[in-house]
Amino acid sequence: MKYILLLSLPLYALDQITKWFVVQFVRAEDIHVVLTDFFAIVNVTNDVAAFGSFKNNNTFFIVLSVVAFVFVFALLVRRTRNRDPLREISLALLLAGIMGNLTDRFVHGHVIDFALFDLHVPLAHPWPAFNVADSCIFIAVACFIIHSFKKRKESAAVSNV
Repeated sequence: MKYILLLSLPLYALDQITKWFVVQFVRAEDIHVVLTDFFAIVNVTNDVAAFGSFKNNNTFFIVLSVVAFVFVFALLVRRTRNRDPLREISLALLLAGIMGNLTDRFVHGHVIDFALFDLHVPLAHPWPAFNVADSCIFIAVACFIIHSFKKRKESAAVSNV
């Protein structure tokens, strides 16, 4: 439960505050350059999943997000014998991301994206706009991958003993 209070809720609040500022101060056609040729603030409405898939399926994404929220929340609050901080952090980040984008879908009917990076590489010129919730989900997935490799290495070491 401490990870929800210390990580999920503050990141959810940051996500919603940044989106509120974008909606209030950045028009859809505006591009506010922060770092020339690298980073800009935009106001993009996103009614799709990753990289443009499943367009105009807001109800589907709401249902999917609610199911994911319940599942992740249950995993995060249940008691286990061996607490694993990386697993808990991953789940807390995932929960924050789910809550942030789910709130957008309920309130606006789409997700608000605003961070636009230009990495100057093929297929990422510019990278699709994203938000704090998307970043939480991305970092959570990266943590889960690291966690799975760590667990696999530990189980291999135990089986070799």
